[in-house]
This record gives sequence, structure tokens and C-alpha cells, in this order.
Amino acid sequence: MGMMETSNPSPHLRWTWARFDDLGVHALHDALALRCKVFILEQGPYQDPDGADKKSHHLLGYDNAGVLQACLRVADPGVNYPEPSIGRVVTAKEARGNGTGRALMQEGIARCTAAWPGHAIRISAQAHLQRFYGSLGFVTVSDEYLEDDIPHVEMLRSPS
Repeated sequence: MGMMETSNPSPHLRWTWARFDDLGVHALHDALALRCKVFILEQGPYQDPDGADKKSHHLLGYDNAGVLQACLRVADPGVNYPEPSIGRVVTAKEARGNGTGRALMQEGIARCTAAWPGHAIRISAQAHLQRFYGSLGFVTVSDEYLEDDIPHVEMLRSPS
């Protein structure tokens, strides 16, 4: 399929949506560097790059200067859950609190819905973010559990 770039109504991010094999080494490096900065250095060590990366679409949001500000991955149905699943949702520290995370998730949901119409979307959300994900249509469907020593819940968004 190759990489697809689109402009975004939000003027500060340019989206790239690609399968792992189509990301290119620079975009892959950008994504892994941002994920490492947030997930490893801010939140504590765990194995971030995993086998699901190769079976996923990756959504990257670059600012006008070409700096990656936000990214996520959408694992194919059957990789992590029966449904397609959004994960590794990350925004750069300097991009928080200005709607970047919401724009990232809205774009991710739209891409997911286009790729798998009629499918629900499942996430493993950090428990303290349930209200945020709830505002995007996700409903908590599990008890709280620890994932990488952080409380999480599974949340499901019904097909729209």
C-alpha cells in the first residue's frame, strides 16, 4: 500500500499512515525514539518494540518543522485481540495539553474504521485515562489489571 500522507484540519500535525514494512527507516526511528522517550524514560522500563509492530499500521503525526509529536499503532485483528486494537498511543511531552492526543486518537479511530469497517476497536488503556478514552466512545469492559506495573483496563468502542 505504501505510505499515505494527508493534511489534517488541525494545522499543527501532518499524518503519515503506513504498514510497518512501508514506514521507512527514518519514520520507524522517529516512532521508536518517541515511544522510548515516553514509555521507557518517563514511565519505566519494559519491552516496547514487540512482534505486534510488524503486524500493525502505524500513524505518525509530524509538526510543521518535521518533528514527530504523536504516534500510535493499530494491530490487525487477531494480533492482540479478536478486534483491531489501538495501542502504543504516545504524544511528546511538549505536545501535551493542546489537543494533540485527542487529534491522534480521532485520526487513529478514523483510519481503523476505514481499514476494518463494521469492527469494534479494543484498547488496553491506562486506568487513569478512562475518562479521556470514554469521551472518544470507548467503554470499559474489564476489571483493572497491571500491565508493565501500570494499572490498565480493556476498553471497547462499538462500530460506528
